[in-house]
Amino acid sequence: MRLLALVALLLAFLPASSAWAQRDPILVPEVSQHEVRVRQGFTGTELLLFGAILDPAGTRSARGYDVVVVLKGPSQPIRLREKDKVGGVWINASSTDFRSAPSYFAVASSKPIEEIVDEKTAAIYEFGTQFIQLSPTGVIDPEEQARFSAGLVDLKRRQGLYKENMRGVTISEGVLYQARISLPSNVTTGTYTAETFAVTGGRVVSSAIAEVQVRKVGFERLVEIFAQENSFIYGLLAVALSVSMGWIAGRLFALI
Repeated sequence: MRLLALVALLLAFLPASSAWAQRDPILVPEVSQHEVRVRQGFTGTELLLFGAILDPAGTRSARGYDVVVVLKGPSQPIRLREKDKVGGVWINASSTDFRSAPSYFAVASSKPIEEIVDEKTAAIYEFGTQFIQLSPTGVIDPEEQARFSAGLVDLKRRQGLYKENMRGVTISEGVLYQARISLPSNVTTGTYTAETFAVTGGRVVSSAIAEVQVRKVGFERLVEIFAQENSFIYGLLAVALSVSMGWIAGRLFALI
């Protein structure tokens, strides 16, 4: 119902004159939740990203479009270490730093990306986990950078934070589209951007962005604020709690 209301509102305000005639379509994006609240017992949630593709005149498009949705979490610096086996023991060996890596990344499309655009276009718009634009710190050998980038993507995939669904967007009657993307329980708080792209003839012809706020509430929010504002005291309390739990556990096992 929300989508139908948005489409009706858009049709009401779009001028019918030729002066507004454009070649590119109009995307009307929406998301089921603009705010995700993370509290104790949070097990993840599912976002419904939906919208409409209209001609500039506000009517159903006569052309067929494919749709790609890219959902990205806040970017953050990250240090990636590579383990190596030395003397039969696995230890941290070489490492690299990335200035900017999305904490969450998901792509859904109406068709496999290779059937929609070429590899160059996919790389420009990050249509896939292999096209995530990472920024390594300092000078790094291209082969080593590719290895570390692939390792980061694989690690995030196993954590459920990077994902792809190349048939995850459904389009109804060439106008309405929808995609379902899940957020796991270990998501980072912050602003998430859901960018929708309309593609035809191997070319991105229109895009639009919707935002989702992921934030902690309740006791978890109080702990987060305390940790940020009193990091030293928080660290001391964490160490004291760990030592206390270890001592209590040792005493209990000694009595058994």
